[in-house]
Amino acid sequence: MGTQTFEDVLFTDDTETPVNVLTGETPAHSKATVEEAKVFTASIDTDTPQIALPASVETQIETQSKPYTAAAFFHFKATGSLKVHRAYHAASESNAFSVDFEVDYESGDLTITVERAEDS
Repeated sequence: MGTQTFEDVLFTDDTETPVNVLTGETPAHSKATVEEAKVFTASIDTDTPQIALPASVETQIETQSKPYTAAAFFHFKATGSLKVHRAYHAASESNAFSVDFEVDYESGDLTITVERAEDS
């Protein structure tokens, strides 16, 4: 319980994108803004709020995808471990806890707060 900030885990306008070595340009599919990523994550039909995580350059090249991917706010790529992911997932599914999160796409930081439901 409490508040924890995971630094530099979100997609930002500075997320690395591939560059064509012959032209020096970033492919069109890898050009994206945080606003586009927010719209994309908000459009996903799920009960679990989504965040935009950076996609690896390799993924962008191999799949010709955007430089971000959507994931649950407690995803292990953001929280750093499967154990922490499972704990936040369980807390968010439980009526005994209140789970809030705050995203800062400028810094790339994700802050998650968990409190006992009767304390909130």
